[in-house]
Amino acid sequence: MAAEPLSQTSNHEAPSGTEGASAVDALRLDNQLCFPLYACSKEVVRSYQPLLGPLGLTYTQYLCMMVLWEEGTATVSHLGERLYLDSGTLTPVLKKLEERGYVTRERSAADARVLEVSLTPDGRALQGRAASVPQRMACHVPLTAEEAAELRRLLAKVLAGVREGE
Repeated sequence: MAAEPLSQTSNHEAPSGTEGASAVDALRLDNQLCFPLYACSKEVVRSYQPLLGPLGLTYTQYLCMMVLWEEGTATVSHLGERLYLDSGTLTPVLKKLEERGYVTRERSAADARVLEVSLTPDGRALQGRAASVPQRMACHVPLTAEEAAELRRLLAKVLAGVREGE
């Protein structure tokens, strides 16, 4: 089954009052799913700034730290896969985290081509300071737990579909 376009009109019905104008309507900003996804992402990331600033982290650095808090050590390629980031984006983020003393980056003993990233004691301690961020951020997102779970499920479906189409 082919994936449908990312628009609100993908249910095969033209928006009310627009019958016969589907080519024009397909280009209306209000009919796009991609735009509210983009706008929400931008605004949610912006909302993290006052929470992460006191920790000295950017949003991307926070994402890296969350993976490392879960796993302890990860290769750069694994971090890139988990976060959907390429090494050109990830490398400066990891360098900054290393400069701050939160992580170390070392070549794998088994394969020198592989760069492993590990938490330092300071990086592990930062987890305690960041523990309140998700709860504090939840105050900015007016969804019930069930709605949030459904949104995560739908976004995962969208992401998988987009990745599959590449």
